Amino acid sequence: MSSYLNGRPPESRSVSRFLFFGLAVVISATVLSLRLFSLQVTSGGQFESLAQANRTVQEAIPSSRGLIYDRTGRLLVANVATYSVRIRPADLPESQRDYVIQTLASLVGMDPADINIAIDSNPGSRFDLVRVASDVPANVASFIAESGDALPGVQVVVETRRQYELGPLLSQVLGYTGPVNAKEIADLKAQGYQPDDLIGRAGVEATYEDALRGTYGVQTVERDATGRRLSVLHVDQQPVAGESLELSIDVHEQEIAQQALEWGIQTAGLKGGVVIVMNPQTGEILAMTSLPTYDDNAFAQGISGKAYQALLDDKQKPLLNHAISEQYPPGSTYKLVTASAGLADNKITASTLIHTAGFLMIGTQRFNDWNPRGFGPCNLYCGFGNSSDTYFYQVAAKVGIDRLGYWAKEFGFGAPTGVDLPGEAEGTIPTNQWKLETLGVPIYPGEVYLAGIGQGYDAVTPLQLLNAYCALANGGKLYEPRIVKDILAPDGSVAQAYQPVLLRNLDLAPSILKTIRGAARHTVVIRHTYNLIDMPIVIAGKSGTAQFGLPDSKGRLPYHSWFVAFVPKNPWTTASDPQGYNAAQGTDSELAVVAFSYDSQTIGNASQEIVKYYLQLHYDIKKDYRLPNLLRRGKFYVIA
Repeated sequence: MSSYLNGRPPESRSVSRFLFFGLAVVISATVLSLRLFSLQVTSGGQFESLAQANRTVQEAIPSSRGLIYDRTGRLLVANVATYSVRIRPADLPESQRDYVIQTLASLVGMDPADINIAIDSNPGSRFDLVRVASDVPANVASFIAESGDALPGVQVVVETRRQYELGPLLSQVLGYTGPVNAKEIADLKAQGYQPDDLIGRAGVEATYEDALRGTYGVQTVERDATGRRLSVLHVDQQPVAGESLELSIDVHEQEIAQQALEWGIQTAGLKGGVVIVMNPQTGEILAMTSLPTYDDNAFAQGISGKAYQALLDDKQKPLLNHAISEQYPPGSTYKLVTASAGLADNKITASTLIHTAGFLMIGTQRFNDWNPRGFGPCNLYCGFGNSSDTYFYQVAAKVGIDRLGYWAKEFGFGAPTGVDLPGEAEGTIPTNQWKLETLGVPIYPGEVYLAGIGQGYDAVTPLQLLNAYCALANGGKLYEPRIVKDILAPDGSVAQAYQPVLLRNLDLAPSILKTIRGAARHTVVIRHTYNLIDMPIVIAGKSGTAQFGLPDSKGRLPYHSWFVAFVPKNPWTTASDPQGYNAAQGTDSELAVVAFSYDSQTIGNASQEIVKYYLQLHYDIKKDYRLPNLLRRGKFYVIA
């Protein structure tokens, strides 16, 4: 056999392979050298910039949230330094998550479920810090900070939280702040909000969020590969502190309004109630209390899921401001609208006599008066002063449902008042069009009767009712109610001063309004309101009871009670005007107040006694005119 393969000696094949391999090495080395030259020389600057960008990032510098004061300058909401515990999910190994969360929960006194929820609902990325506990005691915060190796991903951060100086007293007005959620951050990011930001959730904290928040600054920081901040390189833009608010609320008025309401609730065993005080000349709200309520500090300090759920489950809705967000039948207080409509549309005059009785019939349907004997022939003073239902059934029938609706809307019913608080209800004012659109049928004659006395489909908020009576008291000016008096710049100067907002001048002759103011005083003079006439101040107003719900075994419905009143600028009775008609018929009232008692079921009008007590406290009247025996509960049919 030949020693040559394919006719070539072995040495020749080895040399060829060596030469080929060497050529490949030379070509590869040349390509790599050229690429290295390109990276180092041609693109070196670009990659150096990218590397630098990966080490530095711009961060927001939170601004200081504005403070809140009452009208006398008393501090209501402050910012206090506190410790919070945060977790960066990317640095928390899944294998250690349960241990870390359980340990943190025991240290800060939280339910582990709340910490898990905070992490899983984080609106930012896994590299963002997530706040899991707020207002942590200093000793606990120090221990957690020193336990970094045992608690991976956990950091302690110094931040500010809101402190509500008076606790529950003003919670419904002030509101609270809470974390932004994943849905919100998508829209808020363009406005500079961060995933761990807080935002106003209720009250003026929500309404004036933009002003209170201020403008965040910007700083450039250096981070390591894990995203931890190493140092602040420079501040690009300083933050601008938020503006502060000066409320129209007077803390003293708020305290005595709540004192009166709490007394009424305790004495009558009420489930809840409302008191609002306003200046009819400006629309400024001096006090607004809604009970039951909550403590906004619970939210500022980091409310637990269990505590929050308990507030949500409470049937009396303590989180809801019942002064503006709930609507109720106004009962006989609504006779203001019916009387105005009858006079303005020339269906009656102040002296027109209408026969009243214990009831009226429409077909086989009976419409009762609160007084089973009626009052015989009644003019407007008699009908309004005695709150005769059969008088106002007949006035409403003369006016008709659509004109009644027109005048109701003229007084501001059926639409938000425009108060600078979130969650205001509109109320309901029935008309033919409303019922056709809502229920598909027109208004029936009996429903016109009920509308004339504030029953049936009528529904108003306590603030709407008070604002309507303020327009009566001041001579026909319907103002937009206001909670915030002035907006203050960070240096304390007035950035935006309050100016009363006139919604409209009522389309009512001054003589009509004067007549109804006189009728409102007549209500007091004839003792329809028991002993209010004995007080040394001139009070004009209207009581009301409003049935609702389902009847008991005897056909009796539960009911709420109302009382709304206004007092002239010079409230004290005089020898020249002993019954106070002249004072009450003037237009200079600077105080109006409404009380609403939920499901009162009392022998007398609970709201009237609450207003009486408030007025005693406001005017520092030493004699006590309250009649607690009227607040006995039972299935009574009370004076309307």
